[in-house]
Parts: sequence; structure tokens; C-alpha cells
Amino acid sequence: MPDDRTNPENRPSPDALLEHAEREGRGRLRIFLGAAPGVGKTYEMLLAGRARRVDGVDVVIGVVETHGRRETQALVDGYEVIPRRKVEYRGRTLDEMDIDAILKRRPSLVLVDELAHTNAPGSRHPKRYLDVQEILTQGIDVYTTLNIQHVESLNDVVAQITRVRVRETVPDSIIDEADDIEVIDLTPNDLIKRLHEGKVYFPQTAQRAIENYFSPGNLTALRELALRRTAQRVDEQLLSHMQSHAIPGPWAAGERVLVCVDSRPGGAARIRYARRLADRLRAPWTALHVDTPRLAGMSEEDKDRLAKNLRLAEQLGAEVTTIPGQNVAQDIVRHATANNFTHIVIGRPTRSRWRELIEGSLTYDLIRNAGDISVHVISGTERDEQTPSTRVKAATEKKPFQVWPYLLATAYVAGGLAVSSVLDQFLDVRNLAIVLLLSVLTAAVTCGLWPALYACFLSALGFNYFFLQPRYTLTIRDPESIVAFAVFLVVAVIASNLTARVQRQAVAARSRARATQDIYSFSKKLAGAGTLDDVLWATAFQIASMLKVRVVLLLPEDGTITVKAGYPPDDTLAEADIAAARWAWEHDRPAGRGADTLPGAKRLYLPLRTGRTAVGVIGLDNDKQGPLLTPEQQRLLDALADQAAVAIERIQLVADVDRARLAAEADRLRTALLTSISHDLKTPLAAIMGAAGTLRDYAAALPEKDRADLLSTVVDESERLNRFIANLLDMTKIESGAMEPNYAFHYVGDIVGSALDRARKITGEHRIDTNIPPDLPMLRLDPVLFEQALFNLLDNAAKYAPPGSTIRLQGWVDNGSVILQVMDEGPGIPPDDLERIFDTFYRVRKRDQVRAGTGLGLSISRGFVEAMGGTISAANRTDRPGAIFTIRMPVPADSPDMSDARMDHTA
Repeated sequence: MPDDRTNPENRPSPDALLEHAEREGRGRLRIFLGAAPGVGKTYEMLLAGRARRVDGVDVVIGVVETHGRRETQALVDGYEVIPRRKVEYRGRTLDEMDIDAILKRRPSLVLVDELAHTNAPGSRHPKRYLDVQEILTQGIDVYTTLNIQHVESLNDVVAQITRVRVRETVPDSIIDEADDIEVIDLTPNDLIKRLHEGKVYFPQTAQRAIENYFSPGNLTALRELALRRTAQRVDEQLLSHMQSHAIPGPWAAGERVLVCVDSRPGGAARIRYARRLADRLRAPWTALHVDTPRLAGMSEEDKDRLAKNLRLAEQLGAEVTTIPGQNVAQDIVRHATANNFTHIVIGRPTRSRWRELIEGSLTYDLIRNAGDISVHVISGTERDEQTPSTRVKAATEKKPFQVWPYLLATAYVAGGLAVSSVLDQFLDVRNLAIVLLLSVLTAAVTCGLWPALYACFLSALGFNYFFLQPRYTLTIRDPESIVAFAVFLVVAVIASNLTARVQRQAVAARSRARATQDIYSFSKKLAGAGTLDDVLWATAFQIASMLKVRVVLLLPEDGTITVKAGYPPDDTLAEADIAAARWAWEHDRPAGRGADTLPGAKRLYLPLRTGRTAVGVIGLDNDKQGPLLTPEQQRLLDALADQAAVAIERIQLVADVDRARLAAEADRLRTALLTSISHDLKTPLAAIMGAAGTLRDYAAALPEKDRADLLSTVVDESERLNRFIANLLDMTKIESGAMEPNYAFHYVGDIVGSALDRARKITGEHRIDTNIPPDLPMLRLDPVLFEQALFNLLDNAAKYAPPGSTIRLQGWVDNGSVILQVMDEGPGIPPDDLERIFDTFYRVRKRDQVRAGTGLGLSISRGFVEAMGGTISAANRTDRPGAIFTIRMPVPADSPDMSDARMDHTA
């Protein structure tokens, strides 16, 4: 980022030295950055750590994930490894880096893998990069690894390239704080070869990764992102080094483009040329404006042109910088040298030859002083001047004539004359002029230029009348008095003019500061707005309060433009205004009051647009006659409208992303459903058709036992098919909101017994162990839905647990709820699948890598349980391998007494 750390004496930049001083006492951070998993970041980090150990550095491992790779594990051997901290979370024990143990051990260097890792809940910091920052503050060096997709600012770009959004990210400030970044680069072909060899993932996972995330195109794009982000950081380090050591630039290690923006015609052409040059060089570029005192007297047309050029540069992607200065050429060169710019874009001279001889030429001065910086002088011809139809007539700022400043100036002069009359007895007449001059300066500071000039001539007349010989006349006898009078008059005029100019600049500076503060506050409001209504309301209120106008905001809807917000809120539009607003939207030009199109409308309508597209229309009006806004107000409106348009576009893009996500999710569900129908439903149908066909053709020739087996196959597969269809219908009811439980009080043990009877065939190869206390309170639930939920859990347990294992059902009362658990002795649930196992059509792979079922059973169980007011969760067993599904149902306050219910049931 360009920084105005200019220093004409070639001394080190104070800001750069301050940054260097802030790093003193901190540990050094080295990031091993990769374009994708599997490029060898952890391996290279361990090799670098071994090299430091050979040099006698105390190196320990804070956390390293080998992912089962033998080569990486071999490098870990021999290191001192800080034991990890155990964290209990949802019935599981997680291993996390023990930051307290590292700080107590205080090594010189600690190796920390996977910087973007999210720590388990209950840890000191939610993210691992925060752990690393605390270690650095204690003066301990850190080596760490990071993939480019985890950088926050690149998260959207990576998601667009790979179609996969990474949830774990680190802020860009971590990259900026790194002392060293080492890119671990691997060509796409070599990485894909490693995938095929099983050095990154297991073979089946690797094949899916190659087909999706690890395609050659994706890897090439990610590789370029990693190299570019590293080059950006290296460029910043080079700039900081040059500034802290007072090294004059440029060092052409990388290209940087600076375009000079002023109020001269042709500025837009220069800006566009700078953008094209930066694109060709693949370099960052900055638009620089030097604000000098003489620019305060610019015409409104020049101010409009300057504001328009700065807005254009910002829309084209430049970093816009404004610096104060006196000598424009020297200030530009000083800024370019301090920030290592290698190219400066400037327009050709436009002044006449005699004006250049008197005032100098910015272009020639810049070329002479640029040194090793390349200066591009381009034509100042502007080819895209606005046509008259796009202009809006500006209101003139009419300031009514006020008498009180002149009366106040008269009072100052009268006071000066009174004081001079007293001092006349002790001082020479020429010293009295200083007293009167003071009254003129006071009038200039408090009243402005014209009252100051009035006070100047009034003081001159008073000085002549009361103090110059002959007194009490307007004639001057002494030649010295004539000179004194002339000098007094000239000095008074110059001093009043300069003082009034300074006063005007101070007023303008305060006005700009207020406007800047208001715009900054407005931008914060827009940044915090999460809905379109919030953005529109904040925009309407801010524009109305700053410009003292009434505001309406119109956005496109169903092919036309519609009022969405306004201030005051009850404002309405007439037919002429609606026509003007529609014309402004369709033609992307101003219309209505003060414009050349439809000037009879009550309001002025201006298009709201970003650099990408138009997003809406803004309408303005007030109770005055004639044009609405002064040129200064128009520039302020442009700034507010630009921010509002970007905020509106942001909200709309977020909505588009959400719609695209929902559409993608719907497509995924449809694909999964078609897959389920084509495979899971086709399998039992094929078995039924095969068994039935055999019975039809060979029934007479088949032994009785074979016929019975075939009939059993038909029945079993029909029941299986029936379960699949029932699951699909139940899921449809849940997603459509048509599920209405038929509530009644029931004992859970009875429903468990019914579910076990129904699942007897499915669980026939397993041992069933039940522990349901008879005194459990009765629950208000739908027995059919609850039985189906339990049946699906039993089906899932039988599907994943090996034959001969035990499926356990147990229940108890806990804190006002009945807890029911289904436990199996299968392989358990992979940690990455715990949060997704209840998703529709999501299925965990079995050990033989074959998907089982439709992926609807657990989703239906969750839907049924939650529809009855309960919750369901999944976890892994801690005593042995296996999964635990826990249902928690609240006990109603009016639950019947269980002993009475059992007596009634016995009777």
C-alpha cells in the first residue's frame, strides 16, 4: 500500500522505524505457504527445523499432523514434542496444542502445523493463529504452515475457482505480520502424481479429489494465487526496508504505477491509460492528487472535473491518495520515490509558452526530477466528454448581503482610532499605523475579505484625517507622510487579503472535515447493515440530513422501477415523477427537475450505479424554486450515492449467492434422490423380479425348501422396498411442513418394544440389550412417529455394526427430560461426519466402501423427534468402538403418575 512517508532530507522514515521497533522483542514468524494440501509444507517445515537444530537452536514441536505419511513421521522422530492438551467435547476427547506448556518450556523455536485450525470449544483462543500470536509476543520464534485457500481475502476467489468454500480462514494481517514466507511450490502434474501414489489421501478419496478439487486448472489457479500473494508481501517488505534505511527509490524489483490526477481536461484519458499500463505490467497502481493552496480558488467546473476523475480512478481499481503540497512536481517525485513507484503517468503541457516561462511546467519539472522513474507523457485530449443531456443544472450559491460584518469592521476601526488617539501622545505617527493595521486584520479574521477591504480603506481615511499633517483634513502636506500613507494602504490591503484567504481555507477545511466525518459515519452504517431495508433507510436519511432535501429511493422490481424507501417516509410520487424515474433508470441519465429531460417533474432523478452496473434511482426535491443542488452539494451527493450503490449491490450479490446456494442444494437433493431411486430402489425390485420369475417358470421343478427361500426373498425385499418408499414420503412431509403429530401420553418402554418387534428381521444377527426402567414418566408424543424414529436408529445400528455384536437400548430421566440411547459396536462415526450425519441424503461409507441405504433414515428420525419437541444427537462411544444416538424428550408438566397408569394397564 502506498504510504506518504516522504522525507526530503533522505532520513529514515519515522513510521518505518516505528514498525521495526514494534517488532523488537517479538518472535519471528515464518509461514510455509502452499497452493493446496499435499505439496509438502509440513515436510519442508520439519526439514527447516532440523537445520536450525543442527545450528544449536532449541526447537520443539507444538503440533504437527503427519496424516499417516511415513516420510513426515520419520522427520518427526528425534524432535521434542510438547504433549497435547486433552479437551472433552460432545462425548469425544480432542487433542489440542498446549500453549501453556509451550510458554513454560520457552524454546527458541516452535513448529506449529495448520495455522488455520479451529480450536475445540473451551480453549483459550478459538483459532490456532491466535495461539501463535501469543507465542510470538513472548519472544518465541514460530514456523507454521498455511494453504492459500485459508487466507480471508482470497476465500471468495478460491470458492469461485474450486466450487468449495473453506470455512477455516485466517485474516490477511497474519500474512502481513510474517517475517518470512516460503512458498512450497509443486507443479499440478507432480501433485496429481502424489495423489495417485496415495501420498496425500487414501486411494478412493484421492480419486474423488482429482476429479473435483485437484483438477489441473484449479491447481494452476491456486498456485498463481499463492505466488502473487507472496510477491505482494515481499514487495511490502522491500518498501519498508527502503524507508527504514533511507534508501532512495525506485528499486525496480517490481512494477508500480502512479498516475497524477488534477483538474485539467484529459484526466480520464490519463487514468484509463494508467489502468491499461498496470494491467500489462500486472502491477498495482495509485491515483495521486496534490492539494495545493492555489487550488482553493478553482472554478466549480474544475472542482467537478477533479472529483469525477478521482471517482473514475477508484471505480477502475486504483488506490486514490491525496497529499498536501506546495511544489507539485517535487511532491509527486518525493511520494513516488518514497513508495518505490517505477512509472509515473502525466499529461502533456497545456499552458502557453509564456505562462510556462513565468510559472514553470509541471510536466518538464517532473521529467527533470524523476531520476530513474519512467515518466509517461500522454495526450490530454478527452474523447468522452459528457454530452449536454447528461448534465444537471446547478443551483447558484446566493449569499444575501449582510450589513453586520461591515458594522463590526467599522467598530474595529473606531476602536483602533480610539487607541491610536491615546497612543498619539507617546508614539510617532508611523507606529500608530500598526494599531490600525491590527484592526484591519481582526476584521479580516472575523468578517471576511470584503469587510476587511472596507476596514482597510476606512482605516486609511482615518489615519490620514486624524494623524497626518495637516490634521482633520484629507490633504497630506509632508512627502514622508504620503509614503507612509501609501505603504499603510498597500500593507493593509495585502494583509487583509492574506488573512481573509487563510480564514476561508480554515472554514473550507472545517467544512471538509465535517463532510468527511459524516461520510465515514455513513460508510460504517452501510458496512454494518445486513438487510436491504437497512441500507436504503440509512441512505435516505443521510442524504436528506446532509443536503437538506427530501429523498426517495427506487429499485428495479418485476421489470419496472419501484419506490423502496424515502425520507420523509410518507412521501409519494406523481405520474410525472414516476415517468422521469423510469426514464432515468432505462437510459442511465439524470431526468426531472434541473435536467434536460422531463424538467417538469417535481424531483430530480439520478441513477445509482457502481462500476459494474446500475442498481437503482435516487429522487431529490425541496421547497425552493429552480435547480436543486449547488456544485459542492452535487459532489457530496456523488460520494454518498457511490457508497450507497456499492452497499446495495453487496446486499443483492449476497442474496444472489444465497439463491444460487439454495438452487445448488436443490440440485444436489434431486441428484441424490435420482441416485437413490436408480440404485437403492432398483436393487430390491431386481431381487423381487428375479425370485418371482424363477417361481413362475420353475415352481414345479423346485424343491419345497427352495420355493420357500424364494418366497421369503420376495417378502423381505418387498418390505425393504416399502421402507424406502415410506422414508421418501416421510421426508417429503417433513420438508413441506405437512407433518402434524397426533399427540397422546405414552410409556416409552411400550414404543421401544414395538420398534424392536418390527425390526426383528433387520437385527436378527445382533444381540439386543435393553434397559428401560418401568418408572419412566409418560411423554406426550405421537407413537407412530416415535416408533419410526427408533426403527430407523435400529436399522442404522444393524447396518453398520458387525454380525454378532450387541445393540443396546437404555433410558433414564435427567433434569426434567427422558433420555433414550441407542448404542452399537460398529466402527463409529468419522469425526468429520458428526455434524452432517443427520443431513438429508448424507450417508457415511461402510468399511467395504459401499454406501448403505438412501441416507434418509437419520434425517427422518431427527425430523420426527424435533417435530415432537425433542432433540437427537450423535456421538462416538468412549469405552469401545461404536456410535451413540441420544434422544432427549421433555417431560410434560401434566404427565400422569406412572404407578396409576401401570395399575390401569394391568386391570
